Amino acid sequence: LNQGQDRLTLSCLMDVNEKGKVIFHKIAETVIRVDQRMCYTDVKNILEDTDDVAKKRYESLIPMFFLMKELSGILRSRRHTRGSIDFDFPESKIILNAAGKAIDVQPYEANVATRIIEDFMLLANETVAKEYCEREIPFLYRTHENPDSDKMEKVLTFIRNQDIPVHKSHEEITPLEVQEILNEIEGEPTEPLISRLLLRSMKQARYTTGCSGHFGLAAKHYCHFTSPIRRYPDLQIHRIIKETIRGRMNQEKKMYYAQILGDVADKTSTLERRAEEVERETVKLKKAEYMETRLGQNYEGIISGVTGWGLYVELPNTVEGLVHISTLMDDYYQFDEEAYCLVGEKTGHTYRLGQKVTVKVSQVDLSTKSIDFILKEENSCFNKYMDWED
Repeated sequence: LNQGQDRLTLSCLMDVNEKGKVIFHKIAETVIRVDQRMCYTDVKNILEDTDDVAKKRYESLIPMFFLMKELSGILRSRRHTRGSIDFDFPESKIILNAAGKAIDVQPYEANVATRIIEDFMLLANETVAKEYCEREIPFLYRTHENPDSDKMEKVLTFIRNQDIPVHKSHEEITPLEVQEILNEIEGEPTEPLISRLLLRSMKQARYTTGCSGHFGLAAKHYCHFTSPIRRYPDLQIHRIIKETIRGRMNQEKKMYYAQILGDVADKTSTLERRAEEVERETVKLKKAEYMETRLGQNYEGIISGVTGWGLYVELPNTVEGLVHISTLMDDYYQFDEEAYCLVGEKTGHTYRLGQKVTVKVSQVDLSTKSIDFILKEENSCFNKYMDWED
């Protein structure tokens, strides 16, 4: 998108009413010319009134930015009302030096500008999917199936044990009911941890040839339309859309796409999993690289996972490390699987999800991308137990 130059594109043009409903749309091959190539930071600062230089430079566009913000809020509210699940996990932002070495790790949080674009893209994806589903033209959809009932029930049992109300009217939980749980825990220490448990109990989204909806978004129709330069499924459906727009989607073409799309859906879903795994492993490596230079340093964090082999502790910068159960010297700890906690046999001392602890970085292994912590003494009940024993 070069400023001031014509560019060919495929557009989803939508008229949206004051309630956030699309009342008319058209998918068309278009020519666009960028007036100003913006960045998220400038738009965010303009909308939050924190940058006078940016406000002056883009003065003519400011009314449009505020209209975009208003519409974004309406669309988000509409999705929330129907039950769209908003897992608000901060992603990790790895800062590298010129040599590619990790020198900082920060949470990468969404802001008003990124949310505007996200909301508009979601609406375009739904609108395109709905049209092609209703027209019964072979297509590639983004599908998120309902969670596995057994997995979800285990998580719901844990949530109920935390005295958090769970409303479930049918055998299968609805997106709206999941969203209600997230609303209940908003701002609580256990929020990110229960959110993760809920997320892990759900199935992974995948590409399919059938339009069976998206559970997480509470959407009947959904596809990936907005990123053909970086995602093959988007490119594939752009080809189908252009064939249709140009009047070439005859019976022969429909049969051709019906024949190949099943394989495309399977392969792109598999490759997506592989790409996600590579990304996760790369981020883990860079986090380990960063923490290797901080051996012996103390950090405050929260217990993000509890297992039979120890506690996982997440730091505010999104780095996660393991406190191995063998390093808990004040007692012999048993893992309570239902309550997700470690309980000391003699003292009854308990380590739970969401609990704040202070840890010291004890060991980093770059080959396994693992980070080990040990708990600081103030977290332990060792001294208290010794007094009791005396």
